[in-house]
Amino acid sequence: MSQRTLWGKLRLTILILVLLVVALNAWLSQVRSTDWQESLWVVIYPINSDQRADTQQFINGLSDKDFDDIEQFVSREAKRYGIVLDQPVEVYLAPPLPKDPPKPPEQSSILESVIWSLHLRYWAWNNNSWQGPSADVQVYLRLFSPRNHQVLEHSLGLQKGMVGVVNGFASKDYQRQNDFIIVHELLHTLGATDKYDLHNNQPIWPEGYADPNLSPLLPQLQAEVMGGRIPVEKRFSVIPSSLEDVVVGDETAKEINWIK
Repeated sequence: MSQRTLWGKLRLTILILVLLVVALNAWLSQVRSTDWQESLWVVIYPINSDQRADTQQFINGLSDKDFDDIEQFVSREAKRYGIVLDQPVEVYLAPPLPKDPPKPPEQSSILESVIWSLHLRYWAWNNNSWQGPSADVQVYLRLFSPRNHQVLEHSLGLQKGMVGVVNGFASKDYQRQNDFIIVHELLHTLGATDKYDLHNNQPIWPEGYADPNLSPLLPQLQAEVMGGRIPVEKRFSVIPSSLEDVVVGDETAKEINWIK
């Protein structure tokens, strides 16, 4: 057997071992994060993604209190499902990061998605401005000035790695909507799935409706958190303006281990 063949097999063995360690660590993190015995630490890393002065000014004015809505929402909804933990989620703000995380590939294969996921997790490990205890979930908040009038890219949350990437607007007028998107992606990291049609962004009945038994069914008064919008008409729905208009539905509660 040639030296090149031996080296190739050794590299493959090391790669498999690394992937097994990563998978085991992700599984253990997932189990611990959804046993709801202790508060989850969520750390938010703001990023000036359009490099504008007004975006930076907004970031400079952020504090932990700007994300209190998230803690209050999770606490309120958890109590509805019998979770006795006083504060299931604690949110902290890290110092800003100077650059964006790696973008996901467009129309990627499964292998490309896996490689990107590992790249993102390595980037997160290598770009950590947080000086406190280790976070259970890391959320990278990419902020853009609303003066650009641009359409934001889709946000995402990875269950493997417990990492979220959220795109939001750098304005107090959009802060509560940013908090809603953060919660949506946070719940993705805990195992919750989307409950809307990916082709038209309309919530799927019944699991994507806040009150699937409402009569008449439309208009709904609230959004299911993973449904993402408030259904108003058959083909028309609106993004909730704040977490006050959002609930966690039964299917989502099952996915994050609030109910069996």
